[in-house]
Amino acid sequence: MTTPRLQAILATGAAFALAAPLAFAQPTFGNPSPTAGGSTSQKANQSADQALYQSIDYPNRGKKGPAVVVIPGEIKSNNANFLQKVTANNIADFGEVELSNANFQVLERSNLGSALREFELAYNLGDPDQARKMLRIGKLKTTKYVVKFDILKTEQIAQAQEGFDGRAIGNIASTLGAFSGSWGGWRAGAVGGQAIGSVQTNEATSVWIVGMRYKIINAETTEQVATGYTEEKMEIGATSTSVLGVSQGQKGGVGLDTMVQRLVQKAVWDIDTKYK
Repeated sequence: MTTPRLQAILATGAAFALAAPLAFAQPTFGNPSPTAGGSTSQKANQSADQALYQSIDYPNRGKKGPAVVVIPGEIKSNNANFLQKVTANNIADFGEVELSNANFQVLERSNLGSALREFELAYNLGDPDQARKMLRIGKLKTTKYVVKFDILKTEQIAQAQEGFDGRAIGNIASTLGAFSGSWGGWRAGAVGGQAIGSVQTNEATSVWIVGMRYKIINAETTEQVATGYTEEKMEIGATSTSVLGVSQGQKGGVGLDTMVQRLVQKAVWDIDTKYK
């Protein structure tokens, strides 16, 4: 026979048991957009879903990698849009994330202080002795490799555009109706001409190629251990249609940040399979 106290304890335990799955569930967020759930929202979200972060199943993830440090690389591009949106630190951050996902022991730059900055300066100035000296300080002592990711190419290599303007054909239809010699024919031609003339369609696509090089540097000797290069295409497109005053359009593509992240993932996949 259960006492009131025991019943209260059991009820409390049951309540916690029911609430536990909710407490550990991933957070969900509302969508305050006035078009949420509408046709434009659905189309835009379908395009955005293709650009969401996708984790990579690195082949040697089960094998623990050596201690590495990622330093900001070089961006050898004169493209203003790219330079405004992507920095060397962004790329290094992506590198830290992906190398960690591949089970490398990543020493975060933010935790290494001024020693890492002095190493970067010495390495970039071509002073290997000073660079080696920096790597013998504090947490940097455990570092086996220094990794950097460089952007070597950001080039728009193709662009295509096509469309339809119904005004010329609409004018022809109206003219043929006028020559029919009857009121009905003229009226039908005018209405048909207006309908055809209202049709406007446009489609444009541009394709970019972005190329990334990675370098692996021996932390003890500052000599280059390995290097590799990979490229990806970035496509940006837009479509628009207008008929009798009713219009619709869509624009989208992979962003520069997403493109850089995917290039880093390809580079880390290469590092994971060849140099672990």
